[in-house]
Amino acid sequence: MASTTTTIPSSELTDLQKLLNAFSHITSITSPTDILAAFGLLDMPAAQKYGIIFGCLTFTITVIAVISLLYLGGSFKRIEEQAKSGELVTAPDSVTQRRRRPLLLERLLEGREWMMQTNYGGQNRKVVATEDEYTNLTKMLMTTAPSDKSDMSKEYEENYIKAYKRCQDKPGGAILGGRPNHRFEAYARAFAGCGSHTSLNYRWSYARMYESMAGESHKSDERYESLYKERPHDIIGKTCRLEPLLASRHSQELWKITSGNACNEHKAYNPDEVWGFLDCGPFKNAQALQESDVFQLEHTAAGFAIVEFVTDRLVGVVHLSKDDPKNLSVQLDLPIVKPTSDGSIEQLEACFLLLDRLFAYGYRRIQICVDALDVRGKRLPQRLGFTQEGQIPKHMIVKDANRDSIIYGMLNSDWDKGARSFLLKKLHGAAFEKADAAIVAKEEAVEDQEQKLREKKEAEAKANTKK
Repeated sequence: MASTTTTIPSSELTDLQKLLNAFSHITSITSPTDILAAFGLLDMPAAQKYGIIFGCLTFTITVIAVISLLYLGGSFKRIEEQAKSGELVTAPDSVTQRRRRPLLLERLLEGREWMMQTNYGGQNRKVVATEDEYTNLTKMLMTTAPSDKSDMSKEYEENYIKAYKRCQDKPGGAILGGRPNHRFEAYARAFAGCGSHTSLNYRWSYARMYESMAGESHKSDERYESLYKERPHDIIGKTCRLEPLLASRHSQELWKITSGNACNEHKAYNPDEVWGFLDCGPFKNAQALQESDVFQLEHTAAGFAIVEFVTDRLVGVVHLSKDDPKNLSVQLDLPIVKPTSDGSIEQLEACFLLLDRLFAYGYRRIQICVDALDVRGKRLPQRLGFTQEGQIPKHMIVKDANRDSIIYGMLNSDWDKGARSFLLKKLHGAAFEKADAAIVAKEEAVEDQEQKLREKKEAEAKANTKK
């Protein structure tokens, strides 16, 4: 008697029976069509079939990616270590995170210690700048000269000789007729003039820039040599130079160009274009200007006069304030310039020269504070590459009125990663910027090689001493 198989209608099957029935067909699957048939999806529209297949592929790829990231990130290894040690791994608290902060470079810490001791050791006076005195910050930024009666003279001589020999090996351009040593001398005095506490990269770059400008012609060489003898402390640029600010030397000329009166080829103007957003000015005469905060500086400030290189005319003055060497930060104040020089290349280069030297000394952050209503003033930090960090309401009281301030900041990391190159290209051209980067890279390679040779000789000397 033949046996008969009773088929249970699918409507009477439980969900578990349906699932088991579907999986029973897996052994007979030989194509995607069999998969669809096994799950009862064969009769679905094609668009829905492709959607389901794509969803399955996406899910599979996601799972594989997550597992790979967990494996490569070391999560499985940490879980294994946790299981072996029995310790509970949790997110670190704020105190632990503070302890894990990376320490500053040793060069920055040494620079901070030197600046704090040199500029502010034992000083509590609020105002130290009088008519013919410089603040310590001004002295630090001034170009070093061999006539200085300090312990820097020996260092200057050593740096000068080292730079002279380096330029002899590879001068930055053609030698002028009748002056075989002019490039070597220009490079050496610029390199040594940067001092021993600035970075080597800065000294190489500044010295090559100075050498290239001084070595353009016999006339330029004579001009730079004359300036070095007459004003050895100036910071030299392409279109301007920075003279340490002195009331006896600069107050009269500064009043003339900022008083609003017609001066030289410039017509009369409203003096509030210069002094409107500042806490002082306009002034009735040069004496009043000399007695103001423009020349009477706080002991944490510095002042420089911006002088056109070609005409030797005063363009304006630029100040640094709120010097904080403990935290390696300082504020660059907006330059006080005549309206026709606002936004000029001289104004831009004056700021560049100060920024470059400040970062070379190890400062980590430089800020510019601008009145929120000063439309023209806000253009300069943007041109210099500063980042707007925020706005402080009711920040100051200026001329008996409220002032909201906008804060712009520049970090040393931003300066090194592109801001300096951007400004150098704008001031000297793309070719010079490219050559400057190549020069610094070569000098670094040479310095690294010389350092290895010195270490090798020292090791050999120690070995011979032991024998």
